[in-house]
Amino acid sequence: MEFVDTHTHLNDEKFQGEEAAAVERARIAGVTRLINFGDTMASSARAVELAAEYEGVYAGVGIHPEEAYELGTADDERLAAWTKEPRVVAIGEIGLDYYWEKDQERRALQRKIFVRQLDLARQLHLPVCIHDREAHGDTLAILQREGRGLRGVLHCYSGSLETAREMLKLGFYIGVDGPLTFKNAKALPELVREVPLERLLLETDAPYLAPVPMRGKRNEPAYVRYVAEKVAELRGAELEEIAAKTTANACELYGLIQP
Repeated sequence: MEFVDTHTHLNDEKFQGEEAAAVERARIAGVTRLINFGDTMASSARAVELAAEYEGVYAGVGIHPEEAYELGTADDERLAAWTKEPRVVAIGEIGLDYYWEKDQERRALQRKIFVRQLDLARQLHLPVCIHDREAHGDTLAILQREGRGLRGVLHCYSGSLETAREMLKLGFYIGVDGPLTFKNAKALPELVREVPLERLLLETDAPYLAPVPMRGKRNEPAYVRYVAEKVAELRGAELEEIAAKTTANACELYGLIQP
């Protein structure tokens, strides 16, 4: 079986000096490809470096909402330049996060740079990876208004089934991670049963949100299999089917090549 971890952060300091070992453990676990996302300019640069260094490692570049600042032309040009590298496949991780940010002016800045990066992705003909935490209404409204013609994924999805259906109408995928395996998961299991399999992606968000039975430990790409196993259980499907279809989905969205 072959898996793709479509969202990880090997560029996080928690992996510093251990990137090669984490990639090797992923390969042993059947994770042939992974996409490493930036959340700042510095981490995006590191994601690009890792993609160049390791076979099967890809990158996304972008500014996370928690790191929001007034982007300028130089920032746009730097992000665009990175996307010319062979294994940079997306603009992300971008979006909105109202869980941590309560200040209305800062929230407005998040929306501003979200729209700006959506426009950049459109110009570059690249998919987007979207972070949406406690900002479901604004995220959907922005995508309905500014996301036409774009493709991408709602990373670590935490919204309702109703909102997911609206996202699916726009052509977006739904990414599921470790929280699907948690005992307190409420809406996610129903959502995973209802969303068409051809629109689901597997993620880890490593080093965060380690799935059961690794909860409490540092997450890593090798653990994406546990998410796949939970999806198979919930859908009453064979693990091989989930692995094959979600891998095909990842390749279709991000243009991944066989390792």
